Amino acid sequence: MEYLLTFLEGILSFLSPCTLPLLPVYIGYFAGASGHDRRNPLPGALAFVAGFTAVFCTLGVFAGSVGALLTRYQSAVNLICGVIVILLGLSFMELLPIPFFRGVQRRVEVRNAFSAFLFGVVYSVSLTPCAGAFLGAALMLASTSASAPRGALLLFLYALGLGIPFVLSAVLIDQLRNAFAFVKRRYRAFQIACGVFLILSGVAMASGYLSRVMTLLL
Repeated sequence: MEYLLTFLEGILSFLSPCTLPLLPVYIGYFAGASGHDRRNPLPGALAFVAGFTAVFCTLGVFAGSVGALLTRYQSAVNLICGVIVILLGLSFMELLPIPFFRGVQRRVEVRNAFSAFLFGVVYSVSLTPCAGAFLGAALMLASTSASAPRGALLLFLYALGLGIPFVLSAVLIDQLRNAFAFVKRRYRAFQIACGVFLILSGVAMASGYLSRVMTLLL
């Protein structure tokens, strides 16, 4: 269940206000200028996804390693991480303002796969203030896993949930415009639903339910 949760959190990060409204701009970076210089956006999108995946997996290793050092206090770790995720859910619903979670926008020039990879690294940092609720929840799950490999896997799945929509959008940007517009028009309802999702995840984490499920599955 932990793995499914982190994957879903990645998808929800893609729908955050610092990603979805700017998606055509990002795809434009990968495709280059209009006219004769325009190129296939897919290679750039893949390199971009690889960039933020590398950063998130590194964070997952760190979070899992810290959790492993605290295995004697697993119940306390579960409770603290669960409460943090609940607070992040309230913040995403704008019921508990946390000033740090604000969007960061940066204009970059993407000329090749390497620059797209670096753009992905920068994006992983700039994403934190805007979709930090979901990334924070994924990191809390990685901490409660008490394992560096599992922490890396959890954050890899988070990156996969964020990256797959990016790659699909690079290929199908014109066909998906109406779907993106639908989400933006109903963004308040989306905020509430995502906030509830995070709060329920936090309750499951704080109660130790997720840890018990993973113990049974592994």
